[in-house]
Amino acid sequence: MAEIDKEGEIQPDGTLLVGGHAIAVIYFRAGYAPTDYPSEAEWRARLLMERSSAIKCPSISYHLTGTKKIQQELAKPDVLEKFLDNKEDIAKLRKCFAGLWSLDDADIVDTAIEKPHLFVMKPQREGGGNNIYGDDVREALLRLRKDGKEEQNAAYILMQRIFPTDSATFLVRDGICHKDHAISELGIYGTYLRKKDKVIVNEKSGYLMRTKVSSSNEGGVAAGFAVLDSIYLT
Repeated sequence: MAEIDKEGEIQPDGTLLVGGHAIAVIYFRAGYAPTDYPSEAEWRARLLMERSSAIKCPSISYHLTGTKKIQQELAKPDVLEKFLDNKEDIAKLRKCFAGLWSLDDADIVDTAIEKPHLFVMKPQREGGGNNIYGDDVREALLRLRKDGKEEQNAAYILMQRIFPTDSATFLVRDGICHKDHAISELGIYGTYLRKKDKVIVNEKSGYLMRTKVSSSNEGGVAAGFAVLDSIYLT
């Protein structure tokens, strides 16, 4: 990003040039963690890219849509109604939601301190290895309450912990077969493309199944906690 800040420029027609080359698509492999923005140069580069006519994957609006705070907002009463008209679809979606709360909710924080195993504390991060579980939830909440810094509270949400059914599974690692109890998570891919307010493409485009041992709190594939799997319906 520092290189883009140094070499990037926008033409009058919106075209982004980097090192004299016109850029059609910007695919973010970085830019999701605070460490990706060590100086103002990286923030300037992000703004430069967002202002350009290049296709962003994701754009800043789509990037923010995936954050925990937005998920928390969508779970509030009467919010889904702003985006969907069909009451039956809204009811189906709400049925899939786990509980999501702000740390400003003192009653929920008290409950989480008393029963930390029923909650997961999540920061605005992706990729696995960042969530807080078990007794660590109690310790983190007590520490935040003691510090009393509003911006620290805003960095996290509390989510109802999900306890899915596990099953006996054979896992192969380094050529050795292990039998263990595992749980799987299904994610549906979507393809979405828009130009300003006009939606050009918005459709499902495949799935990803990941499986991990049930004793593991984390579930990221890239982080090494889970493996890619296939669906077997019974």
